[in-house]
Amino acid sequence: MSKFIIEGGVRLKGKVNIGGFKNAAVAIIPATILCPGKCILGNIPKIRDVNVFLEILRELGADADYLDNSSIYVDATNIKSCYLENGLSKKMRASYYVLGAGLGRFKRASTLMPGGCDIGERPIDQHIKGFEALGAKVEITPEGRINVQAEKLTGARIYLDVVSVGATINIMLAAVYAEGRTIIENAAKEPHIVDTANFLNAMGADIKGAGTDVIRINGVKELKGCTYKVIPDQIEAGTYMIAAAATKGDIIIDDIIPKHMEPITAKLKEMGMGIEEYGDSMRVYHYQELVPVNIKTLPYPGFPTDLQQPMTVLLSSLPGESTVVEGVSEDRFRYVEELKKMGACIEFTKRQAKIKGTDKLKGTVVQATDLRAGAALIIAGLIAEGLTEITNIQHIDRGYEHIENKFMNLGAKIKRVED
Repeated sequence: MSKFIIEGGVRLKGKVNIGGFKNAAVAIIPATILCPGKCILGNIPKIRDVNVFLEILRELGADADYLDNSSIYVDATNIKSCYLENGLSKKMRASYYVLGAGLGRFKRASTLMPGGCDIGERPIDQHIKGFEALGAKVEITPEGRINVQAEKLTGARIYLDVVSVGATINIMLAAVYAEGRTIIENAAKEPHIVDTANFLNAMGADIKGAGTDVIRINGVKELKGCTYKVIPDQIEAGTYMIAAAATKGDIIIDDIIPKHMEPITAKLKEMGMGIEEYGDSMRVYHYQELVPVNIKTLPYPGFPTDLQQPMTVLLSSLPGESTVVEGVSEDRFRYVEELKKMGACIEFTKRQAKIKGTDKLKGTVVQATDLRAGAALIIAGLIAEGLTEITNIQHIDRGYEHIENKFMNLGAKIKRVED
């Protein structure tokens, strides 16, 4: 196992390049199952979750691997069924997209209940509702295996009871080959929903309305291989934006879509950060004392739940009081106990944290409890006095490509050590 050692007190300066969006990549990669042909995907982050999905595809019979450091190929021609026998699905939440893709192409699929970060209960009832509306039968065995199958899939009108990114994508995957029209109402609107729909359309699907709360899918007979480039990672970019604010830094964030960053940009400007937007880059710089703000995470275009933890670290370092309300995930404040070891003054429940800011965080040994919490602890280490040691960094590697190298290029004193 590896760990990070961080020496705090350095102001971040320089330029950082943002990679492909993890949340888009782990939806688009399984979507290739729908196509009995070869797809080439560019701007793919070289992270643990991508490696797991490539392993899943190979397990199913596909030819899949990296072409270079930022692109992969997938030839799903030889996949004959979507039955995952082993525990690969337990390694990541997005493994459930195999169900939608397998149901769409083969009218059946089976996998174990998905894994991923432990941030509270994340039910799949809306996925099941969508599959059943299309004509599938869904069975969950006592052992936790999910089986879906259908004689045929027929388009339907599906209203999601709650806005769910995973359910929206899974229903899109299943509905691509369904007879007639499928309408998803109260659909999620995140950028990676749009990216997944654009990829499916590039293969020959007929999807309209992605990015709005109503998505219309006209079933098609076949899909063909294509070349596609994944959008930049708004969460990775947001992490560096918040790190710049926390360290009172001045950085250029390159290879981004500024429009996707608006929920984060608005809050940082409200706090007093300077932000200048260019075509595909952004300058984030500290020029005055920051003030605390209140945050509530919401589905896009609200403030993203995946940046709640880094923002909580920033707020904990500012004099004054603030409140962070978690409006998406059920139990995403477990990492706060690690922050409190560093001197943070935070009271929290499953859904809310009340913060009394302090500028005296102190380095100590902490552990990453999940992916985004790990990124938050890196930021805490950057502003803490002394040395911070972060363990369980395999969580961080699931979603951030070469994170220590990118921070070092900005001047941070961080190194990876084999434990």
